[in-house]
Amino acid sequence: MSGGRERRGLPSGELSTWLVLSLSVVFVLLGILFVFAPRAGAALFGIRPTEEAGLAYVSAIGLRDLALGLYLFVLSRISTRRAIGAILAVTVLIPIGDVVIVFLERGLESPGHLLLHGGSAFVMAASAAWLLAQAKHHDRED
Repeated sequence: MSGGRERRGLPSGELSTWLVLSLSVVFVLLGILFVFAPRAGAALFGIRPTEEAGLAYVSAIGLRDLALGLYLFVLSRISTRRAIGAILAVTVLIPIGDVVIVFLERGLESPGHLLLHGGSAFVMAASAAWLLAQAKHHDRED
């Protein structure tokens, strides 16, 4: 790196930028669905809320996803590959926890939901690894 300063915000023409922005949009849309249509959100998530308290939990999931989507969007505009990669790496805990929640709630009765959350963990981990590798590559070029 020259001068100890890394460019802020992801370059708009790079595939990694569009990946981060796509993840941002997906999580914002999921958040909106879970907050405004919690029964549909619960069905998509893989849990069966049986009372209003259960639906409040689904709304909390929605707020979590909405915030994550907005974090990714803001970070893509003002931060670095390394920072976004690190955030995604840590965020892998969310879909792993979701797998545990669905498994404890439904066991193996809903493998599609388990795969959905497992796939989300994989996409986040792969995205994190890609961004961190790009950051390392760009550090060598500077």
